[in-house]
Amino acid sequence: MNLKAEIRNSAVFPLRLQVYLAHAGIASRRASEEIIQAGRVTINGFSVSVLGTKVQEGDIVHLDGKKILLEKHFHYLALNKPPGFLCSSHDPQGRPLALELLPKTIIERLYNVGRLDYLSSGLIFFTNDGNFAAKLSHPSSRIEKEYLVESTGAIPDVVVEEFLSGVTIEGVQYKALHIVRLGRKSLRIVLIEGKNREIRKVFSYFHLHPSLLRRIRIGAVVVGDLPEGQCRPLSAGEIAVLA
Repeated sequence: MNLKAEIRNSAVFPLRLQVYLAHAGIASRRASEEIIQAGRVTINGFSVSVLGTKVQEGDIVHLDGKKILLEKHFHYLALNKPPGFLCSSHDPQGRPLALELLPKTIIERLYNVGRLDYLSSGLIFFTNDGNFAAKLSHPSSRIEKEYLVESTGAIPDVVVEEFLSGVTIEGVQYKALHIVRLGRKSLRIVLIEGKNREIRKVFSYFHLHPSLLRRIRIGAVVVGDLPEGQCRPLSAGEIAVLA
């Protein structure tokens, strides 16, 4: 099976530097901004740390001294991440990375779109298309993300009621779009905003602990029968709907 969906890069110059890095498969736009601000990028030999700096056609861009070129093809992969894998490009603690589960035949640098925390499992996308990643990550996209959650203890009705109406924790509001009770200790939860560790923070607020947290759907894409630790390319139709 061909494990990549390829779309010809159609970048139009001039490009903002963070967009250029995203098109080059370095990182998402947001992560690229952090790289720029850290002073790790040069254009034509000059260090650049100002966001919004434009790259003209023919400019030479380096990251940490290595020349960066725009990708010729884009990849869009859906991975069923097992628990115990980190969604990051590196880990000082040496923990397993979700990236290591992707096909070794892909030579381009891929990065995850959004995150699943270390202990969580399920569906996550990997790409080297910065525009695709930015659209999916932006709150205005309002893409549904569905989770199966099992708790170590019984989940009171008040947890469901307050999560649906909106619960404020340390000044941040967390609100589920839809919740279905599957059992005394289990729920199916649909989120739109997908704030960092949202479900875990809400459960902790009510003195609960998820024993299982698995994402089963992003938009119209479901994890289905994709085995844990395996990935597949997104279809052209799935990419079009998401983007």
